[in-house]
Amino acid sequence: MLSQNAQQAALETAPPDSKSQPSTAPLDLTIIIVNYNVKDFLLQCLRSIDLALRSIRGEVIVVDNHSIDGSVRYLEGLFPHVQFISLKKNLGFARANNLALERALGEFVLFLNPDTLLEERTLKVLLAYMRRCPKVGMCGCRVLNPDGTLQLACRRSYPTPWAAFCKVSGLQKLFPKSRLFAQYNQTFRSENETYFVDAISGSFMFGRAAALKQTRGFDTDYFMYGEDLDLCYRVSKAGWKIAYVPDTSVIHYKGASTRRSYLNKVAIFYGAMELFARKHHSGSTTLLYFLRLGILLRSWLAHAWRYRRSLLVLSFDLLGMNGALLLATKLRFGSYLGFPPESYPIVFIALSLITVGSMLATGEYLEPRPSLRRAVVGLMINFFLLSALTNFFKDYAFSRGVLLMLISFGLVSSALIRIMVAVYDRSLGKEADRRIAIVGTNEAAAQIVRELQTAERRNADLVGIVTRSETDQDSYCEIPIVGDLAHLPELIEQYRLGEIIITDSSIRRKDIMDLIIRASALSARFHVALDYEDIVVSRIVNEVAGIEPTLPPYNLGRMRYRAAKRTFDFVVSLFLLTAGLPAVYLSTRSFRSALKKLWGAFTGKYSIIGLYPLDGEEYPVMGKIGLTGLAHISKPSRLSPQVIRELNEYYVQQYTLTLDFDILFKGLFRKSNGS
Repeated sequence: MLSQNAQQAALETAPPDSKSQPSTAPLDLTIIIVNYNVKDFLLQCLRSIDLALRSIRGEVIVVDNHSIDGSVRYLEGLFPHVQFISLKKNLGFARANNLALERALGEFVLFLNPDTLLEERTLKVLLAYMRRCPKVGMCGCRVLNPDGTLQLACRRSYPTPWAAFCKVSGLQKLFPKSRLFAQYNQTFRSENETYFVDAISGSFMFGRAAALKQTRGFDTDYFMYGEDLDLCYRVSKAGWKIAYVPDTSVIHYKGASTRRSYLNKVAIFYGAMELFARKHHSGSTTLLYFLRLGILLRSWLAHAWRYRRSLLVLSFDLLGMNGALLLATKLRFGSYLGFPPESYPIVFIALSLITVGSMLATGEYLEPRPSLRRAVVGLMINFFLLSALTNFFKDYAFSRGVLLMLISFGLVSSALIRIMVAVYDRSLGKEADRRIAIVGTNEAAAQIVRELQTAERRNADLVGIVTRSETDQDSYCEIPIVGDLAHLPELIEQYRLGEIIITDSSIRRKDIMDLIIRASALSARFHVALDYEDIVVSRIVNEVAGIEPTLPPYNLGRMRYRAAKRTFDFVVSLFLLTAGLPAVYLSTRSFRSALKKLWGAFTGKYSIIGLYPLDGEEYPVMGKIGLTGLAHISKPSRLSPQVIRELNEYYVQQYTLTLDFDILFKGLFRKSNGS
C-alpha cells in the first residue's frame, strides 16, 4: 500500500490518456441530483449548493423520479437556475443519473444525493484537488452521519468474494482493525488521510466528465444500490484512480428516499451485491458459491432483525402458552407431564402451531406494534380450535379444566408480554422521550418550539436553548437557555441530549461540520434548519419527535396483507396444479404455458391476481405480474399505458383478499360470457 506522500506524488503524474487533458467545456462543474419524494431534504441541499457554487461556473440538474410529494412543482420556482427533469415513472438511480449525464456541460460532474448538506468550501476543495491530480478519475470526501460519525461507504474496496464474505458474515464487524477481515469498508485505515481506494459513496461522487463519459456512466442493470461500486470498478479498469479526500465534509441523512418508499430494500441491496460479484468475479466459482450463501444468510438475518419485535413477541407467546399448559396439567393431574407418554411432544407442537395460526388470523405479529385486543381474539380462536380438535383426537384431548386454565394462563401471559413491550417503548424504545436542544434564537427556533409543544409531539422533551455566545437572558420563548455554542459537547453530556437542532443562520456550515465531528463520540443527532422553510421545520420536528414520514396507504406494503396474498397464491396455484388440472386443460389455449405460469405463482415469481406488465416499468411496492388482474379483465388492448399504470397503483394501494376474489370471479364471469 502506498504511503500518503507516495500516493500524492503518483496522483500528480501524467493522465492515462489524452482524454484527461483540460476540457474546453464552458463550465467547471455539473451537479446531478436524483430526487424521489424528499423535497424537504432537496430544498436544504440546493441551498447549500448555492453557497458552495459561489465563484464556480456550474450548473445543477435535478432528475425527479416520479415523486408524488410535489417536489418539482414546489422547488422550481425557488430555484429558477436549476434544470428540473420530471420523469413519468421511476427509472431507478442509475438510469436517472445517466439521463442527466448526457446533458452535462461541466469539466467535472458531481453525483449528489438530495439528502446531503455541503460545506461552503467543499466544491472548491475538490475542484482544486482534481485539477492538481489529473490521474484521478473520481474522488469523494468525508461523508458524515447526522451524529458526526463517518459513513463507512465513503471509502471502500470492491466486494470481491473474500471481502464481501467478510462483510456479510460479520467478520469485518468483529475485527474492524484487521487488514485481512476489514477490506470492504477499510476500517483499518485512518479517516483523516488522503489515499487511493477502490470505491467511494454513491451519495457524493466527484468525477472527471471525461472518465465518466468514457465508461458511459452507471450500469442500468442496477436499480438501486451497487451501481456506485460498479461505476468505480469500471472507471478504475479504464486506467483512472479513485481517491478519498478528507479535507472537506458533507452530511448525509442516509436512506431518506428509501424510507419514503415501499421498496424491499434488503432484497435490493443484497441482490445488487450478488449482481456485482456475478458480473465481475464469475470465474471464482467456489468463492462465489460461498458468497451467495453468505448473502442468503445475511439477508435472512436482516429480515429477522427488521421483524425482531414481532418474532420476540411470538417467541414469548409460545413460551407462555406451553408454560401455561405445563402449569394447568400440574394443577389438574398433579404432574407437569400428566398426559400419556405418547402424547409428547405432539401436544406442544400442536399447541404452538394452533397458537401461531390463531394469532396470525387476527393480524398479530404482522403489525409493528403488538395488540392486546388482537391477542385476546386470537386466544378465543385458539380455544375453539382446541375444543374442536379434542373431539377428534381423544388420546390427546385436554380436559375442559385444563383447557380453561390453559387459555386463562395464556391470556395473563400475553397481557404481561404486551404490557412489558409498551413499557419498554415508552421508557427506552421508539416512544421514549427525545431530549432536545435548539441552537438559535430566531423565528425558525420559535416555530420549532411551538411545534414541539403540540400534543402529537408529546414524546419531545425540549430541554433548553443554546445561544451562539454567552448572554444574560435566562430563557427564550419560555424555554430555559442552558448555555452557549462553545460548550455544546459538555451540554450534551450534562443534559443527556439526543437531538440538536441548529437554526442560527449566522453559523458557517464549515463550523457546523466541525462541531458535529467534535461531538461524534456523544451519539447526538444534529439537524440543520438554517433555511427557514415550513417543510424543513415540519420534517425536523417530526424526526426529533419520532414521527415516521407519512406514506400513501399501500396495503401491499404491509406484512399482514403480503402474507395473506402469498397464502392465497400458494393455495390457488396448488389446487390448479393438482385437482384443478383438468379445468386448466379445458380452459386454456396453451396448456404448457398455463402450467409454467401456475408454477411461477406457486413458487412466488408471479401472482394469481396481480399487475399488468408494461415495458420498462418498475412495479410499485411488492407488486408482482399477475395471471389476471384489474387491467387484465378490462381489455388492456383498449387501455392507455397511463390507465394501466393507475390500475396497477390502485391494486397495490387498495389490496384485500376480497378484492382478489372479486377480480377472480369477474374474470371468470366475463370469460364464460365471451366478453
